[in-house]
Amino acid sequence: MKTLKPLTIESVPDDARASMAFVKKRLGSISNLMATLGNSPAMLNGYLALDAAWETTVLTVRERQLVLLTASVENKCLYCIAAHSTTLAGMRVDAEIIQSVRNRTALTHSGLDALVGLTRELVNERGFVGEVAKQKFFAAGYDEIVLMEILIGVALKTMSNYLDHLNPISIDTVFQEQAQAR
Repeated sequence: MKTLKPLTIESVPDDARASMAFVKKRLGSISNLMATLGNSPAMLNGYLALDAAWETTVLTVRERQLVLLTASVENKCLYCIAAHSTTLAGMRVDAEIIQSVRNRTALTHSGLDALVGLTRELVNERGFVGEVAKQKFFAAGYDEIVLMEILIGVALKTMSNYLDHLNPISIDTVFQEQAQAR
């Protein structure tokens, strides 16, 4: 079966070169995910545009990463689970919180549990969320805008998670400590 290989700034199509250079400047390196997205300028540029929108949502960085980890767990994307677990650990998020998301168990922090629970249901039920999850979410202090903005994170992870399903991406060395067996 044909597979996509991670590309370098020099080897990506011309329409993706500026985006790859942006990624390297912003993050200091180019992950295997970004290097694989670089095979399609449309996919890479679309992913980066959606990521830029995601960063402007009202959620905190920690909350955004928890949404991304939750969507990746529910979509069974080992690459993104390792990447977002590594990011959260680097942010000094309690390891118990990260493991609870990964193990699909309740979080001890009720607000984050409501956020993660709603995201789980949103992904698993393909956009349908029951009233109990919504009530818990709103009771935790979130509003309708946050509910809508979570869709950006889910869409972002759908792109990368499904790419990894179609074309398994080698987990970067920096994410290996948080990796599960493929």
